[in-house]
Amino acid sequence: MTTHLPTTDDGSAPEPGADPVLVPGPWQHRLVPAGGARFHVALCEPPGPVATGRAGRADLVVLLHGFPQHWWAFRHQLVALAAAGHRTAAMDLRGAGASDKTPRGYDTPTLSSDVAGVVRALGASRAVVVGQGLGGSVAWAMPALEPATTRAVAALSAPAPPSTALRALSPRHVVSHRHALGLQTRLVGGHRLQGDLVPELLARWAGPGWPSPAEARRYAEAMAAPWAARAAVERHRWELRSPLRRDGRRLRAALERPVDVPVLQLHGELDGLVPLASARPRRAPAQHRLEVVPGVGHFLAEEAPQRVTDELLRWLADLPT
Repeated sequence: MTTHLPTTDDGSAPEPGADPVLVPGPWQHRLVPAGGARFHVALCEPPGPVATGRAGRADLVVLLHGFPQHWWAFRHQLVALAAAGHRTAAMDLRGAGASDKTPRGYDTPTLSSDVAGVVRALGASRAVVVGQGLGGSVAWAMPALEPATTRAVAALSAPAPPSTALRALSPRHVVSHRHALGLQTRLVGGHRLQGDLVPELLARWAGPGWPSPAEARRYAEAMAAPWAARAAVERHRWELRSPLRRDGRRLRAALERPVDVPVLQLHGELDGLVPLASARPRRAPAQHRLEVVPGVGHFLAEEAPQRVTDELLRWLADLPT
């Protein structure tokens, strides 16, 4: 059973001091139970009939945000994909936005299971999973960890697995990911995220001209919510430590298997976190397409919203039924 949260449908900008997450617009805000937690989604229904999957239930396009963002990162694509006939849900991952901020569960297998649970809770049998940054890492993992739920994957600004662990040893990767070292201590890392670190990372990883002060403020305010910073710290602690642990080795082995669903990979030419050379897969999936977006950085869905929307719509139209 999903819970409908208050919203409006006029697309108006929120007043100063309004909730930075539950932004009103042409979408429905819902709380969806899955995996023992509740997850916030912003859902846009298409204007006409919804295409159904093999089990007779509606397929979804699920949009997964990156760090340090929440569902609002995909606000442009959420509306445009629905207008083109796709039932579309922008999801807050565990610990972010208006989703539950649990003490643990920030590993990739749990986040993938969360996405699959939300897909089922929304009445769909499977979904096209589109992810940006951290959400892209989860999207890449879905075919291996949740194959029954995953119809296709689009990864924005996210390197293909399993080579991430190997690339973490390169000096260039260490420099671009130096923020992760400062987020390994819960108290210090949480304090930094509630300070000026969020606007700093947004500007550092983006291309010229993004974010605006209002966009940076919205993400900073969302990170200042109770337990949000702690959840982000827990994710970074897991990412840095898991390659040396058994769960990380199991995940890497699972991700070694070939991806057997269609994959669209979009990457910004000026990505300040994941250089293009690091994003290219060592072993490309059979149904793989990589498009480089010129002049923009890490936050593709917001820096180049129309280009990302157009690429997604063309790719979705070509997917096998």
